[in-house]
Amino acid sequence: MRRRSQPKAEPVVPVEILEQAKRSVSTDKIKKTVKCVVCGAETSGYSSEPLCWVCRRLKTSAWRDIEQQMPAQE
Repeated sequence: MRRRSQPKAEPVVPVEILEQAKRSVSTDKIKKTVKCVVCGAETSGYSSEPLCWVCRRLKTSAWRDIEQQMPAQE
């Protein structure tokens, strides 16, 4: 016994909208990866600094240390 062939159903989403959605998703994948200027690791896109999260954290903790030492020297 052979199965009956199903009639082709009309697409629910128009082809133009599908193509536009595919293009918008593919541009998200092509991100320009920026390397950290200190250690060379990948940076996140959240900051304008070219630092990875570890180097950024070290930088802020170093600033805190300097701010705490300044009043002690005066």
